[in-house]
Amino acid sequence: MILELMGMGAFAGVCYVLSGLKVVKEYDRLVVFTLGKANHVAGPGVQVIFPGFQNMKKVDLRIITMAIPMQEIITKDNVSIKTAAVCFFQVVDPYKAVTKIEDPFTATSQIAQTTLRSILGQHDLDELLQERDAINAKLGAIIDRQTEGWGIKVNAVEVKDVEIPDSMQRAMARQAEAERERRAKIVAAEGEHQAASRLAMAAQVISSQPGAMQLRQLQTMVEISSEKNTTLILPIPIELLEFCRRSAPPASQTPINYETGQPIIIPQPEAKKSEELV
Repeated sequence: MILELMGMGAFAGVCYVLSGLKVVKEYDRLVVFTLGKANHVAGPGVQVIFPGFQNMKKVDLRIITMAIPMQEIITKDNVSIKTAAVCFFQVVDPYKAVTKIEDPFTATSQIAQTTLRSILGQHDLDELLQERDAINAKLGAIIDRQTEGWGIKVNAVEVKDVEIPDSMQRAMARQAEAERERRAKIVAAEGEHQAASRLAMAAQVISSQPGAMQLRQLQTMVEISSEKNTTLILPIPIELLEFCRRSAPPASQTPINYETGQPIIIPQPEAKKSEELV
């Protein structure tokens, strides 16, 4: 009889221990409570929990991706926009995540939403579009400081969508078009300036060499003849034109009758005599 009772007691003890065996995965931790008091964090591997005296709370240590819903924000330059973001965080201290706050995930979501509205409202629209990385880093640092006491580490916060009003989009398109036109005009002006400098240098070289102009004329003739085969070119040296200009007699200022070949004499009007006063 005693042996039977001992056997039944051993069997019950084995069943009791087996009922308390827990297999904890690599990315999980168990916060164990003994008679209501959190005394240690268990895992990973096989852990023994004594039912009736102990209970547990399982915590996942993997990185959690939390979407921050669309928020309506007024920027520093009074532009109303809508933006959404995503937050990456994980539990690094299971003891604090269980004992310090009731629902750490909801609390982190609320903190992320309020911080997003507060920080983005301090920047202009151009800064939100151009300095995205700096704003993301600032958001992550601020949210991480607030969730540190809960045992939560914020790894990154990314602003993923920025909805701009249609009127502002048209204004930005006009501004971008004007900026492109300005750059095009600057590039064209710089090209004209460089071309003028090169042409001035080429003119100095050609003027310093007597045969350079003639070679240039021959090159021009070759180019024209290759395109316009019916064009007749009669090159006349510039020196000949200058000689003809100097040797030509000065033009007569007296008009000539082409029928008789005699100059036309224009009678001069007689001066009026002033009347003497009596």
